[in-house]
Amino acid sequence: MKRKFSDRANWRRIINRTFRCEAYRDKHIRGLVTVYYIHEMRDPLWRKYEDRKLCLADQNYVWLQHYPKDAHYVVTTMFDECGSVVQWYIDICKKQGITEQQVPWFEDLYLDIVIFPDNKFVLLDEDELLAALEQGKVTEKDADLASRTVKQLLRDIKHNRFPYFDLSRKHYKQFVIDMKR
Repeated sequence: MKRKFSDRANWRRIINRTFRCEAYRDKHIRGLVTVYYIHEMRDPLWRKYEDRKLCLADQNYVWLQHYPKDAHYVVTTMFDECGSVVQWYIDICKKQGITEQQVPWFEDLYLDIVIFPDNKFVLLDEDELLAALEQGKVTEKDADLASRTVKQLLRDIKHNRFPYFDLSRKHYKQFVIDMKR
């Protein structure tokens, strides 16, 4: 199981960036939000999905991550240079934490949900979860947790109970606009 850090300190394609971590408390949600503002990078990051190809990172793109307290997922919203959402990327995780340097992290359980602004979505890496289970990198209990979390998130999205669509835009205005000045 990989531990992933929100500051992406080892991301070699980034030349200049600003990273910020803030606590947030909404009437229903609390946790951490990080802002990863890409000022300059060597080459853009593109991703091809079944029916579309998206630029996920380039100069002046922003990745906003929500770490909801006690949740088994982390939501990354990727914004382009104009402040438009490119996609929401949900990492399913076993647990979350924060380093002494105040950098949030999570233990990745392989499954991911990508949601596009047109409300279509794809579920990624089911094969990776199965391989990790076969290789003993995750337990049956971990795999079950990942599957249950995905099912619950997809229900919440379908029934308009997923708050991160609005919350990510709100936090973009709150945290990022100040950084751009």
